[in-house]
Amino acid sequence: MSDSRIAVLVPGKIHPRVLAKLEARFDVVALERGESPKIDAEAAARIRGVAVAGGFNAAWIDAFPNIEVIANFGVGYDGIDVGHAASKGIVVTNTPDVLNDEVADTAIALLLNTLRQYPQAETWLREGRWASEGPFPLSPFSMKGRHVGIYGLGRIGLEIAKRLEPFKVKVSYHTRSERDSLPYDYYPTLKSLAEAVDTLISIVPKTAETHKVINAEILSALGPQGVFINVGRGWSVDDDALIAALGNGTLGAAGLDVFYDEPNVPAAYLSLPNATLLPHVASASVPTRNAMADLVAENIIRWFENGRAVTPVPETPGK
Repeated sequence: MSDSRIAVLVPGKIHPRVLAKLEARFDVVALERGESPKIDAEAAARIRGVAVAGGFNAAWIDAFPNIEVIANFGVGYDGIDVGHAASKGIVVTNTPDVLNDEVADTAIALLLNTLRQYPQAETWLREGRWASEGPFPLSPFSMKGRHVGIYGLGRIGLEIAKRLEPFKVKVSYHTRSERDSLPYDYYPTLKSLAEAVDTLISIVPKTAETHKVINAEILSALGPQGVFINVGRGWSVDDDALIAALGNGTLGAAGLDVFYDEPNVPAAYLSLPNATLLPHVASASVPTRNAMADLVAENIIRWFENGRAVTPVPETPGK
């Protein structure tokens, strides 16, 4: 490493585009993940920036006394101890907006696949069953006439709502506070939203308030014709309750792109014919991940150029 260049830490794996952009300007220090970093004090003291995809806890923050900025690869930054970072005056950044469209598109695709069983229909064709057994069975559900509730009407939630409008479905929402000037009905609680709609799309972040809030009561309120879609966090779902509801007919169907303990998916989901499952691919396209990588690098570059991050999270100082 050259002492004339700022040192930036990359713990674990990250998009190669981030590395390429940072290595052109900084000394990049790569470390393996663990409970605490394995690095000597002198080397740790040189670190002033961090680019990370995943967690960065208080122990890691404390191990590097001169960190100024932590750039997270992703919109959600619950894996970073933001409160601890803020207490030390460290700026944390994320990658909002650049993946809004991709995630919203995935939410609509997942909803259609769950309602109309398109993945199963393709499998029917590929296995030769169309020729040997006849047409694929009629799908039990349709998009037509649905009342869709969106749980979480942030940037991505709004994009999902806009995409639903051409399908001629009614759209309602619940979020922490009512949004002004929107053509959608607001419900003050998640339960009241679930009681009013027959389709629920969850796009909320991982917070203490959202832990397992999609529970037996909410699923029962959706009813046997109800459909649940999750493109937010698996953290928000009571898996036992959802598996039971899908199995006993309390809920009609579910489409899930996120899970509580990724990549470990409860085996019970795999045997449910009314569950459509994706391996957390909502933003997983080359163009979108490239844009996310560019924003991670740009946050660090801009910080050290002019002391202003591009997309600081609200909990930490942006300067």
